[in-house]
Amino acid sequence: MAETVTGSRLEKVLKSGHQAVTSECGPPRSSDASHIITKGQLIKDHVDSINVTDNQTSVTRLCSLAACVHLKLQGLDPVLQMVVRDRNRIALQSDILGAASFGINNVLCLSGDHQRFGDHPQAQNVFDLDSMQLVQTVRYMRDEGKFLSGDEIKQPPSMFVGAAANPFGDPFKIRVPRLAKKVACGAEFIQTQCIYNLDKFEKWMEGVRERGLHEKVYILAGITPMRSVGMARYLQKNVPGMDVPDELIERMKGVEKKKQADEGITIAVETIQRLKECKGVAGFHVMAIEWEEKVPEIVERSGLYPRPKID
Repeated sequence: MAETVTGSRLEKVLKSGHQAVTSECGPPRSSDASHIITKGQLIKDHVDSINVTDNQTSVTRLCSLAACVHLKLQGLDPVLQMVVRDRNRIALQSDILGAASFGINNVLCLSGDHQRFGDHPQAQNVFDLDSMQLVQTVRYMRDEGKFLSGDEIKQPPSMFVGAAANPFGDPFKIRVPRLAKKVACGAEFIQTQCIYNLDKFEKWMEGVRERGLHEKVYILAGITPMRSVGMARYLQKNVPGMDVPDELIERMKGVEKKKQADEGITIAVETIQRLKECKGVAGFHVMAIEWEEKVPEIVERSGLYPRPKID
């Protein structure tokens, strides 16, 4: 196994050569943590680490840091999602230290959805740093043991640092160079946008391999099962950067309504099985949005269970 630098289970699984499986939990719009704990318990045996979203869609929720602490206390390996929309560099660095103080060893650095999409469209965004600069910041704090000010950190945070990638955004020709920038900034793992257009994703991976990026960063392919043809149409027409081919919608339409959810699960499983053979794909990020109870089925049917035992 390649040498690990943090206590992250995700890092250990990836560096031991196994295909990793991560998933995602959205915190509640409440101070009641039982919701996030229940989600974690549903999927804990079938995944290596669990992302906790950070006020996703710009809607106010239980903070990602607190939710990660609750999962950590359950013995799980949380991934702290952190957006730069809401915090300046002082708050970002402070929260990184806070997470590290609880033994949270993974962070995913994101821009965050614009506040106009959320429940407080009049809110002031921050964007003191961008997502790539946040990657650089966490690596600097960890590897150099310093704050951005240059002051020393007596106990640096032990963080496995990730970023997101969208292989489907326009223009397509900048997708691989953008990934290269994130790798240059210090990203150690990448979780991608939901994959429905497999041909386009595999073309993106060709470009990734041509530049040798698959040897510098661990790429986890994003998988989101569809519940219905209505969901497929919504994603195709209303979600920027999402690529849902017409033939997939036709396939969902060809199934009676009460069986469309099962068909969506089958499509997700088929996607994983195909991409398991794609050189450079180091694992899968299964985002069953408010459908966490289906994650074990997807992982088992995809041949990704049981998960490896890691010391």
